[in-house]
Amino acid sequence: QANLAESGGGLVQAGDSLRLSCSTSGPIFSDSTLAWFRQPPGKEREFVAAMFRNTGRSSYADSVKGRFTISRDNAKKALYLQMDSLKPDDTALYYCALGRRLILSSLRNSGAYDSWGQGTQVTVSS
Repeated sequence: QANLAESGGGLVQAGDSLRLSCSTSGPIFSDSTLAWFRQPPGKEREFVAAMFRNTGRSSYADSVKGRFTISRDNAKKALYLQMDSLKPDDTALYYCALGRRLILSSLRNSGAYDSWGQGTQVTVSS
């Protein structure tokens, strides 16, 4: 099973940018999907973005579309989340996740992912 570790979180002001990284170790197969989820304080975990490892096709939550960009470096086995124009509503614990053989309709389902990191905190002040 793969191990995931997030980094790059912090405290920023509204309008700032942050880049999250997720390093992976262990087997990452070509049919894998890597994703970012977040859990705001007192709320359920929610989907942010995902990318199919083999095609690079990505999907975003409506709340972050146009502001966040997911990318990967297959050689480094790393996943990134560039977050621009941050808002206080983006404050959350951000997790990266890995699943296999996912289809487009299952990307937003956290139960479809097998491996999770410990999370990195992002706090956006107004």
